[in-house]
Amino acid sequence: MPPITSAPRPAGSVIAALSWRYRLAVFSRAAAALLGGYLLAAAVAAATAVYLPVLAPITRNEATVGGTMLAYLLYAIAFMAAFACLSAWRAWMYTLGPALLLAALVWLPRWL
Repeated sequence: MPPITSAPRPAGSVIAALSWRYRLAVFSRAAAALLGGYLLAAAVAAATAVYLPVLAPITRNEATVGGTMLAYLLYAIAFMAAFACLSAWRAWMYTLGPALLLAALVWLPRWL
């Protein structure tokens, strides 16, 4: 009985057509979704825990829990937005831009 082998793929098949640039772009989007989304969620949770008690008449504990719930929502949105962007650069900017801004706002009172 001859060994079972798969038929060779044609040179122009879909698997062979995926270039390394495309694979790197998908990996970059996945990293932006995972890491950038996490940083955005952490920055949102920290900013709401710090500034929501100042802006609204609630305790710091309630602001922390509310900020965490908001962070979960924004993490899911950032994850989806990273793959909906036209390029990987935009995915990184849409996640890291607001994250850095919010992180700076959280650390600003400590720097001054």
